[in-house]
Amino acid sequence: MRHLLDPTDLSIEEIDLLMNRALDIIARPEAYSESCHGKKLATLFYEPSTRTRLSFTAAMMELGGQVLGFSDARSSSVSKGETVADTVRVVSCFADIIAMRHYKEGAPRVAADYSRIPIINAGDGGHSHPTQTLTDLLTIRRELGHFDHLTIGLCGDLKYGRTVHSLIKAMNRYEGTRFVLISPKELRLPDYMKQELKDNYVEVSTLEEAMPMVDVLYMTRVQQERFADLQEYERLKDTFILDEAKMALGRKQMIVLHPLPRVNEITVGVDNDPRAAYFRQVENGKFVRMALIYTLLKWKEEGVVSAANKDIQVYEDGGQRCSNDRCITATEPVQQQVYRDKDGVLRCRYCDHAI
Repeated sequence: MRHLLDPTDLSIEEIDLLMNRALDIIARPEAYSESCHGKKLATLFYEPSTRTRLSFTAAMMELGGQVLGFSDARSSSVSKGETVADTVRVVSCFADIIAMRHYKEGAPRVAADYSRIPIINAGDGGHSHPTQTLTDLLTIRRELGHFDHLTIGLCGDLKYGRTVHSLIKAMNRYEGTRFVLISPKELRLPDYMKQELKDNYVEVSTLEEAMPMVDVLYMTRVQQERFADLQEYERLKDTFILDEAKMALGRKQMIVLHPLPRVNEITVGVDNDPRAAYFRQVENGKFVRMALIYTLLKWKEEGVVSAANKDIQVYEDGGQRCSNDRCITATEPVQQQVYRDKDGVLRCRYCDHAI
């Protein structure tokens, strides 16, 4: 059974396959219009979503399939205390594939342990958002034509931003990728993510410093609720607003991405700049999710196993508990399992935090 829980579940070759299939869908939509006829996608969204949920719905409908599920966990048996494992066991009886968004990190991995059908992680807490990453990759492919030897600027909330973490994991595997990290000190990229980057990054404190260096600028919101000191937020918030003056400092072939929704971190004056790709990025999300749903269902029928070169092969019960209160193990009766990463660090299997 193939699932998509993390960008590294896919090999580079499989990512290329998905990109090419998405491009084929764009070029020949009629060839895929009935490819999922008779199939059902269940969208299990435990926290609010607009773009991602509607994108999955539109994707399945354009493939000729049907959609069921919930957009608010309070309207399901979750409100009665049903666990993720039990919910997935039940939904597996009704659907052919599941897209799940959950506020707890690692919840989709629990779902995959108990599901009889493919699970797609549509975002789990601050951990991972692999289909947004596929959306980002398709946009980069269509806008710039390649993935290697690019400098990626990441701006805003780098500590809790699951889209940022997922994009780093994906792009870090391509040759010559460099990262420019732009954030207030309160929202800097976590150390465990920096370890993955080795020496392939620099940290700067303003957008003005970063603009001349980047091929891709990935904007996210600086969140007021993350600051203990409101005065510190007020001092920093305008530093991370992309406007026309800052855009003038950027490269001619640079593109600007944003997972949306935006608040005030990109002014509307930037929207008319041809380098602003974030609304084109939204449409690419539908195409790449069509490619993913089609491919996972095809792999299930063919019994295709993972081709990804995973550093993590063996899981074991380490006899220790994960201390991350945002992890699914903190609230549901899940057997704690751990693994050692390539640097020998013991980590939680579900949320990847160091034990």
